[in-house]
Amino acid sequence: MDDLRGRGAVRAVAVVAAVLAVAAGLGVRAAVGGEVAKYAGDALYTVLVYALAVTAAPGLRPVAAGAWAAGLSWAVELFQLTGVPEELAHRSALARLVLGSTFNPPDLLWYLVGAVLAALVHAGAGRAGPAGRRV
Repeated sequence: MDDLRGRGAVRAVAVVAAVLAVAAGLGVRAAVGGEVAKYAGDALYTVLVYALAVTAAPGLRPVAAGAWAAGLSWAVELFQLTGVPEELAHRSALARLVLGSTFNPPDLLWYLVGAVLAALVHAGAGRAGPAGRRV
């Protein structure tokens, strides 16, 4: 039973992280704009993917979740080379948000940044117990 409660708590934190990643992405875009917002958005996109992965599989370790999130983000970016996401983006705002539209090599770096940052936060959170005490 404790394991189920622990997984439920991990899922709850991951859902909050996903919401915060979306809010941060929208906030950066509204406040800053330009390349800063674009590349921050790339990193936050991967943080969102990371949080969704942990929500679906709360037992994922930080390195595995980071690799999965970065890999999926890279796959989406590389899929843009086919032109299919660009075509879909013309028809759907949701497709544009999820798949992007055009390949941009620097995005690959920023996806790694997001995955590494998410994994570091996840690993750090796993080491601290209530009130920041080490467990």
